[in-house]
Amino acid sequence: MSQFIVSAFADEIDMDLKTQMDVLDTHEMKFIEMRGVNGQNVSDLTLEEAKEIKKQLEIRGFQVSAIGSPIGKIGIEDSFEAELDKFKHTLEIAKILDTRYIRMFSFFIPEDKNPEDYFEEVIRRWRAYIEAAVGTGMILLHENEKNIYGDTAGRCLKLIETLKCDFVKLTFDPANFVQVGQDTIGAYELLKDYIAYIHIKDADQAGNVVPAGYGIGNVKVILDNLKHRGYEGFLSLEPHLGQFQGLENFELDDRYQKLPPSGAKTFAVAAAALKKLMK
Repeated sequence: MSQFIVSAFADEIDMDLKTQMDVLDTHEMKFIEMRGVNGQNVSDLTLEEAKEIKKQLEIRGFQVSAIGSPIGKIGIEDSFEAELDKFKHTLEIAKILDTRYIRMFSFFIPEDKNPEDYFEEVIRRWRAYIEAAVGTGMILLHENEKNIYGDTAGRCLKLIETLKCDFVKLTFDPANFVQVGQDTIGAYELLKDYIAYIHIKDADQAGNVVPAGYGIGNVKVILDNLKHRGYEGFLSLEPHLGQFQGLENFELDDRYQKLPPSGAKTFAVAAAALKKLMK
């Protein structure tokens, strides 16, 4: 028996936590993949700020499905020391917000370079993350993202099989695979044994993000397969149908800068598309 639990990147509604919860309540969603909140990225919160946010969530009956961190979204040639410190701080944030999942990445590769030339450095850095997370109970979720080492299914698989860590898993993002020219069904079949979290994001032939089921990401096929395999976990809605505060800090693709502002209306479109697929 499968169990899909819907969560959402609520910062695409608004950066204000109360507004996020107000809108999610109208969609009967009680989980947030926390990325942007009250004007800043979750990884930049102080521990006291995180404790206050946790109190506000509890009052309204909300929980955090995952930390939507930017960890690993720096250049592979950039200094790593500050990034590792930020990851250690993010571990503390995750504990306070009572989630065991932290979304992460495998570093931007210089545009004119072969990603495989940096494989050993990617592994070295990820082993440092693993060492810092030992004993915390956290699951480190690598997301396939454009322009990082693990942007293709083959490199995601190589990364996770090399690390051989039982608390390193994968977040599967169909739209991101579409945007790097990767067949999503092939990617899913290759990676399915390591997938622990799903992002609901679709893209069309041109790579533009569209509501789930309206693109070529095979979202419905993948959800059907997950259901039959007994997947129990989160479907995290990441609309990307409009601009929102903080977008420019983690999306290098300028196509997003041409979109209208996001908010409750664009979120409602994305939520309706997911509900249609789930029926």
